[in-house]
Amino acid sequence: MLSRIADLLVPAVGRLSVTADPRAELAPGSIIAANHTSLADPAIVIAALRRLGAEPVIMAAAGLWRVPLLGRALAREGHVPVIRADRRAADALDAAADALEQERMVLIYAEGGLPRRRNAAEAAPGAFHSGLARLTERTGAPVVPVGQAGARRITSGHTMKQLAGLLTAPVRRPRLHVHVGAALELTGERAVRTARARTAVTSAWRTAAAQLGEPAALAA
Repeated sequence: MLSRIADLLVPAVGRLSVTADPRAELAPGSIIAANHTSLADPAIVIAALRRLGAEPVIMAAAGLWRVPLLGRALAREGHVPVIRADRRAADALDAAADALEQERMVLIYAEGGLPRRRNAAEAAPGAFHSGLARLTERTGAPVVPVGQAGARRITSGHTMKQLAGLLTAPVRRPRLHVHVGAALELTGERAVRTARARTAVTSAWRTAAAQLGEPAALAA
């Protein structure tokens, strides 16, 4: 249901385009790792993946499960709540591993949160937490790097600016782009796995941001 809703809503607030590496494969039981820049980007990534035939389980902040209707839908569809800075955070990895074992795809935001900057500009992904590497250690699942750009043109900055951005987006309809990279098998020590994943997601982000002419990507 969330994928269908995102597929309907995203075209109303922006112009989404999607590209994929020739070797990209969204196989059942894959971990999809995406960069996180805005409250809007999960919907954008989900809409893009649906166009490619993928409807993943999403690992998301547990607070969303307290939102009326949305929380019920998240629970019903088997999405995974992540309780940050709590020993129960490990439960999310258990649930994600179970989903992968059932050959569902799992979408993870390895940065763990949103950037603190307030402007709408793009920047490379921040440091990754260890959850992604730990999940690959447990499951051996391939990782599909996904880069998105343009979500900050919808919502970014302080609360009032985000609300204003969301309200005016249907008029502005900013360009949005998602790029899916080739899957990779992560091996080695946890730090090595984490670094390789971040490099792959950064490359996918750079491709997406370059499509929008973003200075940060073009300079790189």
